[in-house]
Amino acid sequence: MHILIIEPFYSGSHKQWIDGYQKHSSHRVEILSLPGRYWKWRMHGAAISLANEFLKRQSIPDLLVVSDMLDFACFKALVGDQLQGVKTAIYFHENQFAYPKSSKDSDIKAKRDNHYAWINYTSALTANRVFFNSDYNKSSFFEGLKNLLPRFPDFQELEMISILETKSEVLLLGMELKDMQDIKQKNEVPVILWNHRWEYDKGPELFFETLERLKKEGVSFKLNVLGQSFKNQASCFKKAKEQFKDEILHFGYLESVQDYHKVLQSSDILPVTSQHDFFGVSVVEAIYSGNYPLLPDRLAYPEHIRESEKDKYFYL
Repeated sequence: MHILIIEPFYSGSHKQWIDGYQKHSSHRVEILSLPGRYWKWRMHGAAISLANEFLKRQSIPDLLVVSDMLDFACFKALVGDQLQGVKTAIYFHENQFAYPKSSKDSDIKAKRDNHYAWINYTSALTANRVFFNSDYNKSSFFEGLKNLLPRFPDFQELEMISILETKSEVLLLGMELKDMQDIKQKNEVPVILWNHRWEYDKGPELFFETLERLKKEGVSFKLNVLGQSFKNQASCFKKAKEQFKDEILHFGYLESVQDYHKVLQSSDILPVTSQHDFFGVSVVEAIYSGNYPLLPDRLAYPEHIRESEKDKYFYL
């Protein structure tokens, strides 16, 4: 089978999933993508750019898979009958109904922040099948949709919700973890790990505030701070680099996958303070590498822990 995956935001967990699928699939898998930046512009403009690129191609796939960052209704309209007879699916790495909004987001003040959720909705309607990377992602999508549609004055088309539900299911992320498990390093002083993006939705303020309390109480620990930083990263990272200079073993992004794995394996405890995780790739990687997770009892995290062990790892 010839599969074409279209990804407007080819970065992070989106890229990791696509590359892994292409590597391990028995089918012929091709990728049509744009760089992973300017996510709002990608949700608006990527459909036009990627439709233009699609129309230049010489071959038509048997299956087209797009991500939730694509305005699929717009894309399909632009390519016209080129998709006639082609099966289509959309994969939701996240959904804009449940994605936490930054207090600095100008769209919230302008009362236009629902538009991105609407793109998710119409894209899901356009695809033959709809896949979510976790049950939390799927349930929060439909909860958000059931709250949004009744707010419109008429022609709410509520019956479309049940139609969408019948063609939707959870398809967990495939993850390449075999190279991440090694002999666990024993540390005399526990090493605390942060391995998420350096952004507000991962709750860095609470993470570092908690470490500050531990330090004031005389609790000894070391610290590894990994993850990708961005232009508008939370200011608490700069403060933390100075505040915990005596505890820090590593601070910053690691380009080498092997080096990343080594730091995970040399850490001990993973306190998670995220405001959102629709799957939690970095959390799964850290757990698999032998870190003890301290998880909020919400989001996608309960899906990664056996029911019999949840009392050990979750906080309210």
